Amino acid sequence: MRTVAAPGFAGWIGVARRDVTPPPGIAQNAWGPATERRSTGVHRPLTLTALALRDGADAAPLVLVALDGSWWRAREDEWHVREAVLAAAGGDEARAIVTLSHSHSAPLLTRDARDFPGGELVAPYLDALRIAAAEATRDALAATVPATLTWSTGRSAVAGARDLTVDGRPLIGWNPDAEADDTLLAGRVTAADGTVLATLVNYACHPTTLAWQNTLTSPDYVGALRETVEDATGGAPCLFLLGAAGELAPRDQYTGDVAVADRHGRAVGHAALAALEQLPPPGVALALHPAVESGAPLAPWWPVEHAWPDRLATTVEAFDMPLKPQPTVAELEQRWAEIDPLSRAERLRRAALMRETFGDGPAVPWRVWVWQLGGALVVAQSGEAYSLFQRELRRRFPDRAVVVLNLANWSGPAYLPPRELYARDDAYTVWQTPLAAGCLETAIEAAAAGAARLTDEETVR
Repeated sequence: MRTVAAPGFAGWIGVARRDVTPPPGIAQNAWGPATERRSTGVHRPLTLTALALRDGADAAPLVLVALDGSWWRAREDEWHVREAVLAAAGGDEARAIVTLSHSHSAPLLTRDARDFPGGELVAPYLDALRIAAAEATRDALAATVPATLTWSTGRSAVAGARDLTVDGRPLIGWNPDAEADDTLLAGRVTAADGTVLATLVNYACHPTTLAWQNTLTSPDYVGALRETVEDATGGAPCLFLLGAAGELAPRDQYTGDVAVADRHGRAVGHAALAALEQLPPPGVALALHPAVESGAPLAPWWPVEHAWPDRLATTVEAFDMPLKPQPTVAELEQRWAEIDPLSRAERLRRAALMRETFGDGPAVPWRVWVWQLGGALVVAQSGEAYSLFQRELRRRFPDRAVVVLNLANWSGPAYLPPRELYARDDAYTVWQTPLAAGCLETAIEAAAAGAARLTDEETVR
């Protein structure tokens, strides 16, 4: 009798959340045209949610922390928060992932923001994030109970491809002629009594609905997404996990209208709920039964009891990522001499940060985290990988739910574009990144190799 079950894991799972909304007036707006760099209020709260998984009541945990944050600009600031998670979770760096939602309407996550208006509030905010991350991790570990985590695949059309050429110039905005990866993964954590403890939504789309016109602290579309899912699941916390969104963003974006962000969030939230509705009840799979003769010969798939695997395994793939030659600051000043002073200053600030972060050597250390959660894989790295990263891994491991995370832990805040895009050195994601052509493909191979070792599977070629 053939049985088909949703990819899943059965073990001990707990969840905990903290509100990490910053104080008004904090530095947050890094858009070049912005005239107000401080938040003036709150659109929706920012959250930090920890999910703890064990393969036994007293086993070493895996901890996944989903944080409404922009992006790390310094290794020390990222480590300041993740170290607290590791300390609470047992100290094994392979077993903890802190991933950012990448909202562009969240505070600047760098102590070097002190020169920005409102920058004096950032260091205390980072300290508060450290405390919240440690507390949520400890609470999630204390809350672990026997539960299952199962996954379903859905689709959402909110994300569009955002590499657009106009009059020969590469721009960042919706390209209606390019295909976008619309895949969404929805996970449901269910206790033994059937109670939904948490949901997870993995979707690749830049939270850039709100732009320089907006002065409110906001999780962008992620806030309404969470609200939509949580309202339909009895208030169970929803963790948003940003996928490989290097070239994906909302079609309708760069606005100050928070209603647009909420509309996007509800659309993605309903897509997640549609995917969750496809999951059978906990402990149930579908089995093919003997044919039934009717007006046509029928093949009935009927519910049967099913036990999910309890295997948790981790690996960290470490390798050197080649760097490309970098233009000097003087060359960049000349290149951007004609754009407005605010935008030029922001570009030069980011370029200086890249040089400080990556140095001028031939390569930089890079890491990819790979977890096996029963029938699912979690693959995480800190760069802004293009969607080829997730599409290729899902193609190679077609029988597993493959959850892919951008902006997770630390390797460096850089884009990973596909090799062929490097033919256009005036494309934003190419001139922004210090990584050399082939960086995305190198990361894919490293992730696939790690996943194959964990699962003892040959990858699809």
